Amino acid sequence: MPEFLHQKKLYYNPVEFALDHIGGAWKMPILWRLNGKVLRYGELKKDIPRVTHKMLTAQLRELERDGFVIRTVYPVVPPKVEYALSERGQRAIPIIEAIRRYGLELMAEEGISGYDVQTPG
Repeated sequence: MPEFLHQKKLYYNPVEFALDHIGGAWKMPILWRLNGKVLRYGELKKDIPRVTHKMLTAQLRELERDGFVIRTVYPVVPPKVEYALSERGQRAIPIIEAIRRYGLELMAEEGISGYDVQTPG
């Protein structure tokens, strides 16, 4: 497959391109938690306790910019902001589920136990 340029960044294949959008330590866990839910920032932060405020904010902004998350701001005091998956974000969920299943298989092969299969993330 030929390399391609998108937004001034060179990519060598579509997997690299997709992972640039949903990869990293926090984007998939954020998308996973928004699956079928609308959550406020504080709820996301509470559910992903090891992410810093700065990183969660940055990742949410990137996911919104790239069309995976819809951010809704309500004109109330104090401000109310909710996050939900867009159609593009919903299309990423089966991919995340497949990666998660594969990860669980690898963990079983390596003898890693004590992980609750039902626990998201």
